[in-house]
Amino acid sequence: MSQRIAYLFVLLGAMLWGTTGTAQTFMPQTVHPLAVGASRLAVGGFTLLIIMLILRKIDFRNWPWKATILSALAMAIFQYCFFTSIRLTGIAIGTVVAIGSAPMFSGFIEWLMLKRRPTKIWLIATSLAIIGCVLLFSNKEGMIVNPAGVTLSLCAGLLFAFYTLFNKEVLKKADAIPSVAVIFSVSAIMLLPFLFLFETEGLLTVPGISTMIYLGIAATSVAYILFSSGLRHIPSSSAVTLSLAEPLTASILSVIIVGERLDLVSWTGVLLLLGGIVVLTFSGRKEKAAVA
Repeated sequence: MSQRIAYLFVLLGAMLWGTTGTAQTFMPQTVHPLAVGASRLAVGGFTLLIIMLILRKIDFRNWPWKATILSALAMAIFQYCFFTSIRLTGIAIGTVVAIGSAPMFSGFIEWLMLKRRPTKIWLIATSLAIIGCVLLFSNKEGMIVNPAGVTLSLCAGLLFAFYTLFNKEVLKKADAIPSVAVIFSVSAIMLLPFLFLFETEGLLTVPGISTMIYLGIAATSVAYILFSSGLRHIPSSSAVTLSLAEPLTASILSVIIVGERLDLVSWTGVLLLLGGIVVLTFSGRKEKAAVA
């Protein structure tokens, strides 16, 4: 796979993630956020796991379990932080802060843990994207800025950065689809007990089931397969920057479908976000030497 195709795969995966917040609004609000996260991972992870087991694509004896468990743990806690922040502070703000903060966390993690200095292209693209996120965040009309929600969004951003780093380690020893199947199945198992502890009323209704099928298959399985396929060929920090297509997609959908409002400054932020993504995507070949 060429680096440009890898960047496009990550971009498409992020756009599918961007539909998550809007899709959740069709879920009965009586369902606890952690129950939503657990169900989403169970549908996506277990479906893929069954298929991979039937096709005999997983070798459990030689599986990179340490990186898998760390990835699964980061993703499990991410579900709670992200879905709770969406409930507290709205789709656009919750998604923008969570994913908008992830590139900074990812760059620092790579620098500190892998001793990999950020490239100029990454710095330019990430700066454009973060400024865009700040401008998008500045829109107050039709939005709720909840301190607890914003804090949980930042925690989600940090967890997503760690998930990307650990996932890249798994991908060194396993293919993308089996990796997604195992990581998300383990993560779902971690969260399943919470289905018995938190409110799930409405989960088995038609809106609840249809939303969970979409979240599990499209916004989880397909999205993370695309993301993981691309992640094998580009630095994790670049992949996380490209994931800023998620808040971009979420913000646009929140305006079109949910009825949230964005002012002129926020639309300027959208354009800067797009600019950062374009710079990184079409400069992919220049970063080839930086890929581990």
